[in-house]
Amino acid sequence: MAHTRISLYLPPDINPTQATIAYGCRALPKLNEELQSEDLLTRQKALMALCDLMHDPEHVYVAISLGCLESLKVLLKDTNDMVRIKATEVLYIMATHNIGREGFLEHNIIRALSFLLNDPQPTCRYNLHQTFKYLAELPSGAQGIVNSGLITSLVWKLQKEDEEIQVLILDTLASCLMEDSSEALGSRVVPSLKEKLLSNNGEIRMKAARTLMAVCIPLEGKKQVCQNDVIPILVDLLKDPMEMVQAHAAGALMYATVTTEGKYAALDSDAIYPLLKLLNSSLSKARLNAIKTLTMLAEAPEGRKALQPHVGTFRELEMDVVKSVQRAAQTAIQVIEWKP
Repeated sequence: MAHTRISLYLPPDINPTQATIAYGCRALPKLNEELQSEDLLTRQKALMALCDLMHDPEHVYVAISLGCLESLKVLLKDTNDMVRIKATEVLYIMATHNIGREGFLEHNIIRALSFLLNDPQPTCRYNLHQTFKYLAELPSGAQGIVNSGLITSLVWKLQKEDEEIQVLILDTLASCLMEDSSEALGSRVVPSLKEKLLSNNGEIRMKAARTLMAVCIPLEGKKQVCQNDVIPILVDLLKDPMEMVQAHAAGALMYATVTTEGKYAALDSDAIYPLLKLLNSSLSKARLNAIKTLTMLAEAPEGRKALQPHVGTFRELEMDVVKSVQRAAQTAIQVIEWKP
């Protein structure tokens, strides 16, 4: 028989660690007020609730307009570990949205986060590097990180952090160095990446090779790659078990072999045979990078002579399903068949 007795226990779907969200348009203003509370538990609960809401870009827009980013900047300095961890988590979730990344640049979030690079909590640092990775996907975000003078610190952290965070740092560096690599080239980035190319972790090898592509775009980067004997390692990576490692290694070689020094370093490392094997790769990126690298090597008389018996292979690639591969193959044939 039904009765009116009220249970003393909360319903099972109530999360006691999360703040109660106000109804409708009052939700985010209330949470922003609670983020500024002097009570630790109130701040923690508000951050938990905010993590859930920030998956919606509309909520991100409202939160930024209400001043939540300023509140979060203050919480990044909080003495409580959980507060800092959840504050960085909120920021990295916001960074997955374009509106969030633009808000970070307007409110100087990069500098606020930079003070946590040496935070004692690994989760806090992981969230920070997640944020930087997403922010760097926006060209203005990558430039913002470069302008903040953080590249040297990120290169140094590459040697100190665990592998999970190293992967994120490499992603950030790859995007940032596409914008400007001058600071990185002055901070021993090439020796650092050389070490990562030799990692047992395939993902780290792949990300390091991708970052090295950005390093090799300017002339100074090409010079440093040759001076640090990186080209023989890249040639070895053309035979890596992971196809994406092969593709990015070929891409780095493509830029490095623009110079005469790079061409002969690759030829001396017997790069032609593994590059020819890559022409059959299932990855169009690998085929394209291999063709372009071989074209660079064909500009040297020794390379041209070695490639002349393989012109038929390039003619087959003129029928490739990818148009850019077709065009690259046509250019390669012209260079290989050129006669002085």
